[in-house]
Formats: sequence, structure tokens, C-alpha cells
Amino acid sequence: MPAPTPGCAVPRFSVIVPAYEVQAYLQESLESVLSQSYPDFELIAVDDASPDGCGQIADEYAARDPRVTAVRLAHPLGAGPARNAGLARARGEYVVFLDGGDTLAPGALRAVSDRLDAAGSPDVLVYGHACTHWTGEVVRDRLARLLSEEGPACFRLADRPELLGLPTAAWNKACRREYVEREGLSFPPGLYADTAWTYPALLAAESVAVLDRVCVHHRLRRTGSPAAPPDRRHLDVLDQYERLFGHLATRPGLERWRPAVHRRMAEHLCAVYADPGRLPRAARPEFHRRASALLRRHRPSGAPAAPAAPAPARADRLRHALMLLGLRRTHRALSLLRTAAEAAGRAGAALGRGLRESALRLHYRIQRLLPLHRELAVFSAYWHGGYACNPAAIEAKLRELAPHMRTAWICDPRHAATLPPQTAWLRPGSAAYWSALARAAYLTTNVNTDRALVKRPGQVLLQTQHGTPLKRVGLDLRDRPAASPTTDFAGLLRGADQWDFLLSANRHSTLVWQRAVPSPYEVLEYGHPRNDIFHRATGADVAALRERLGIEPGTTAVLYAPTHRDYRRSRPDHLDFERVLRDLGPRFTLLVRDHLTYAEFGPRAAVRHPRLLDVSAHPSVEELCLASDALVTDYSSLMFDYAVLDRPIVVHADDWEAYEAARGTYFDLRAFPPGAIARTEDELVDIFTTGHWQGSRSAQLRAAFRARFCPYDDGNAAERVVRRVFLGRPGPVPEVVAMAERRPAPAARPDEPAALSPSPWP
Repeated sequence: MPAPTPGCAVPRFSVIVPAYEVQAYLQESLESVLSQSYPDFELIAVDDASPDGCGQIADEYAARDPRVTAVRLAHPLGAGPARNAGLARARGEYVVFLDGGDTLAPGALRAVSDRLDAAGSPDVLVYGHACTHWTGEVVRDRLARLLSEEGPACFRLADRPELLGLPTAAWNKACRREYVEREGLSFPPGLYADTAWTYPALLAAESVAVLDRVCVHHRLRRTGSPAAPPDRRHLDVLDQYERLFGHLATRPGLERWRPAVHRRMAEHLCAVYADPGRLPRAARPEFHRRASALLRRHRPSGAPAAPAAPAPARADRLRHALMLLGLRRTHRALSLLRTAAEAAGRAGAALGRGLRESALRLHYRIQRLLPLHRELAVFSAYWHGGYACNPAAIEAKLRELAPHMRTAWICDPRHAATLPPQTAWLRPGSAAYWSALARAAYLTTNVNTDRALVKRPGQVLLQTQHGTPLKRVGLDLRDRPAASPTTDFAGLLRGADQWDFLLSANRHSTLVWQRAVPSPYEVLEYGHPRNDIFHRATGADVAALRERLGIEPGTTAVLYAPTHRDYRRSRPDHLDFERVLRDLGPRFTLLVRDHLTYAEFGPRAAVRHPRLLDVSAHPSVEELCLASDALVTDYSSLMFDYAVLDRPIVVHADDWEAYEAARGTYFDLRAFPPGAIARTEDELVDIFTTGHWQGSRSAQLRAAFRARFCPYDDGNAAERVVRRVFLGRPGPVPEVVAMAERRPAPAARPDEPAALSPSPWP
């Protein structure tokens, strides 16, 4: 590789992107590099003589940005040689690879640089990735747990041999260029070239580090990867392992790794052979024969063993042995038997489920013939979620005012730990679940009930909902099929016909629900019980919550809680958190809470910052509200609840027109906001840096908003509900406290002691 040109500054990173038939994704890939907040890099785009427009795209970027170098190959050579062409021109201290369809996560290069500094400039840094499926779903690598940063920042591979189990890819590593040159590392031709690069790079490294952060989004094509139809080129994997063992033979110091590499080779070859989409039928006998010879030829014998990763499962060891022995027909018979067993298991499971469901239906019908339990109340929230929202506040108040009542909560097993010890747990779909639905005198939920529920005479069903509706709901979604969770509006109304009471926080909500879900229920305009805690919590509670969450003393904690978007399935990123935190300065901390519909995407591992806390999994949004000093949201109903605290609210409405077109709203939030409104990220930063977020105009807007939407949220809503619904009003029902006399929990004060008083939440 050439030495850096004299007089030219050496960049920290050389990002190398080979491109072949990826014109649809190449611009996004290059932009993800050029938009990084860390500026010290060069970008080398290598056109592998692609027949589409990749070369032209690379040339256009090189013409308008001096950080970009375009390399055009005369003939298509493959990803490996294309990367070598980029390496030949690289000047950076570290080389980073992307495939032409991949993207760097925002802030990735800065995070990589910081980790390299913390680890003392290791030879290789391995970082996390997520796979972007053609459907738009983004899934983090299931082996991400191996990237734990616990222990020494820098180590040798022998200290953590399990890293050999990570994908053998070039795009999840940063390698020191001097180390690459010294070891003579290069990519061979053919498919699976990364295999012959990754093992030598890791095995010979004197120092390795890891970064537990998603730095790369690796794109998976709909037709599969690396090739679409079954293709003989998949036999290249055999050549790559032959090259790898040839490399080990020339490095006596690496010979001890032969057993571990042999095991990984067996796993890899069996995986390729088992995938029907890779090898053509005619090539399978040849692959198995050559793989068997390769495994026997390089089988370790008496070599000093290096620390090895966990042994494969018994079934995997059997497949490895059959391939090693060349028993292809036995291997195929085993695969067919396994497929047949799995099919039989699925059929048996389906039959078992059918019999169980029939038995449970019969059990439910019998239970409905038995007397009601007048002192049993059953609660649930958020589609079998944990102890939360209005039902939780009502359940806690019911146990306080009527200790003779028994309460039970319906939730999935993973949420059972959130329940108070006095509350029984009901597993959805179990016999106990159906018994409770059949015989409980009181049923309370904040979402739709089970469609199979047959409400009995004497049962009372309380529907609490879970927020003040800004977005359209119920029948008002009939003309918006993209936003409606169901097209069965008749079924929606049949469910609502079973409601005895509908809880409402304000007159606006009452009018919306009566029009959008017209049924003969009684509206209880009592306020939201989940907000009662805002009036009971003390300054000491707030200080203790902040300490528990890890909010640094003396900083301003901003809770960022956007709602979901009906017009997209993936989790949107409306803010560049790293940039926002940099511009706001060290006085601010961001608490980021994603909408529960994005729970499948997991935590925001792509963003790591000491002043950013991902609190999406925190069980109580009310606690997060108490711990924060201000709320930033878009169209979430949380703003109506947060206004009860009388703390600043900023609306970030960067896509109002799109949101209004897709979902529809009941009023123009921009004309009646709870505080300052930002339409861009720059405006949002300016609102906070200038102090406008807590200025007099924002306070005036919040007061008007609070008066309209929080008239009954005075800390006594749960008691009003319990006395009216469960106790039939024995004793006085609390009068509504006037707005001027309310004293919600104060925001954090640096001198407040962190001594948490008893909380109503488990």
C-alpha cells in the first residue's frame, strides 16, 4: 500500500465502499458516511465495473466533495478485489468497510473513534450491526451480547475466543492500516472473501477491542444474500477455507487456533449445505464431497489448542461428523427426518392447540353458569401489558378503600413481576383467565376486551381509555384505512356495547368518544387516575427518581416522547440526538422514550451518549414525567397528562402535514399548543438555548391548555371512580379541587434530599 503523500494530513478513517449493482442504495450509503458528525475521514467508493449507474454516482460525489475518491475498475472482479483497490488508495489510520447497500448509523464514526482512544489504538475494533430487511424491519444481530464492554478495554483474542462466533464480515470491524500492511492482509476473489480476511485479522492481532453499539445497518436483499438463485459460486466457500488454512500453515504462532477454526468451518459449511437457496441441486454432491475432504485434510491432530468457544449442540455435532465422514446420503436422510419431525411436531401442536381451545371454550361456558364473585375485580392494560396506566391507579385505590375486595391482573408472564403482591396474576388464555372473565363482578381495561367475552347480567365493565384523543379514533377512521387498526367497525361497536362506564378526562374527550364510539355507556368525566401521582409525589420523590434514572444533579432533564406514525412501519428518527445534545450543551440530559409500538426494535443501541438515556423500557411513564423538567413531544397524548404537572412542554411538529393526512386530528395543535412549537430541529434547539421553552409566552399557552384539558386532574380521580363504580358512592365523593389551589409535584431542586416516600407503583 502506498505511504501517505508528504504534506497531506492523515485522516483517522478510510471508509471503503465497493459497489456492484446497488445504484438504488449507493447514494444512501455514501450520504450516511458524509453526514457523520465526526469529520476526520476519507471516503473511497470503488465501482466494480457495475453495469448500472454506480460508477456515475461515485463520480458525481467525488466531483462535489473533496473527501470522496472514486475508483473505477475496468472489469468486475468481485467485492474482495474491489476492497483491495480501495485499500491501495487508503491513507487513514484505520480502515472501515461498508458494502454498497450498507449505511453507517448516525454518530458511528465518533463512537468508534472514542472507543479506539479508550482502548489505546488496538489493531482491530469489532462493533455491532443491525440487519435491514427488504421489508424495512431493522433487527440487531442476535450475537450482540458477545460485544459486552465489561472488563479490559483492550485484550487479545485468546482472552475472548467467543468473538470468533460473530459474523465473518469485514463491515463490522475497524482495522489499523499499519497492522493490515504489516500482516499483508488482503481479500481473495470469489464469494465469502470476508472469511479469508476476518480470521487472519483477528487471530494475529496483538490487541482487540469491542464496541457494544450498532454502527452499521447491513442491508439484506429480498432475493437473499450473497446471490439470488442457487448458484455454483457458493462452492467458493471451500476455496476460502483452503486459503485460510494455508495462511495458518505459514504462521506457526497461529497453529494453536486450528481446532477452533476447524469447528467454525464445519458449522459454516453445514449451514451453506443446509440452505436450499444457495447450492443448485446438481452441485450438492460435489459440495458435500469436497467439504468432507477439506474437513479431513485440515482436521487438527495434536496441535496445542487455543481457548475455544462453546461446543456446538449434539445435533450440530452429528451433522459435522456426517459431513466429515462424507456420508452424504445419511446426511440427507437425517435432514429429511428432521424436516418430517418438525412438520409432525407442528401438526401435533396445532391439534393440541385445537383440543385445548375447545376445552377452554367449554370451560368458559360452564363458568358462566356459576354465580358471580361479587368481591372480585379483574384489571388489564395495554394488550396484556404490565401494571400501568389508569387501571393500575384504580386498582391501587380500590385496595385502599375496599380491602375486602379481591383484585386480579391479566398480563403476559414477562410482566408478572410488575404486579403488587396483593394482586393475583392471570395468564391470558389460561383456565383461570376464563374463569375470572366469567365470574368477576368488575372488569376494567384501557383497551379493547377479548372478542370472546360474553358479558353477563350483573357484570360491570369499565373502559378507562389511555389518553386524551388528539388523533382520530373509532368510527372517525373509516375514511382512513391506512391508520385504522381494524376495518371491523361493527365488531368495535359490539365491544363498546358491553361498556357500562367510559372514563373521560375532559369535555373534549367526552364529545369525541360519544361521536367516534357511539354506545349506551355512561361517561364518567372524572379525570385520569394515572395522573393522581402528580399531586401526591413530593420533591424528595422527584430527586430520588432522578438519582435512580442516572440523571446528573444540576442538569435539565428533557423527556422526549414521540408518538408512532401510521404512515410508516419502521421506527422514525426525527432528531439527531448527538447533534442536539452537542448544541444544547452539558446542562441538558435527554430521556428518550419510544412509543410502545416500536418495542420490537429494541433499545436505541445506535446512539450512545453520556447525556442520553433510553427509558423506553421503564415501566412507569408517570415516573419519567415526574423526573423530567420539560417534555418534548409531537402528537402524543402524553402532553395532556404532562400539562397536569404545569411544567414546560415543547411540541416538535416536523411532519404535521403528513401526520394530519395519514391519521387526522381533532384540532390543529399548532393553533392551540401547550407551549412553544418547533417545526425543525434547529428551531427546537433554539427554543431551549434561548430559554423560550420556559418563558412567559410558553407559560401562558400552557395555562390555557391546562384549563381546557385538565379540569378534573386534581389528584382525586381514582377515588371518584372507585366510589362511583365499585362502591356505589358510600361516603362523600371528592369535589374537584380548583385549578388555582392545586399543587402538583415540584420540579427537581439540587438541594432536595433523595429519600423516596412510599410509591403507589410497584
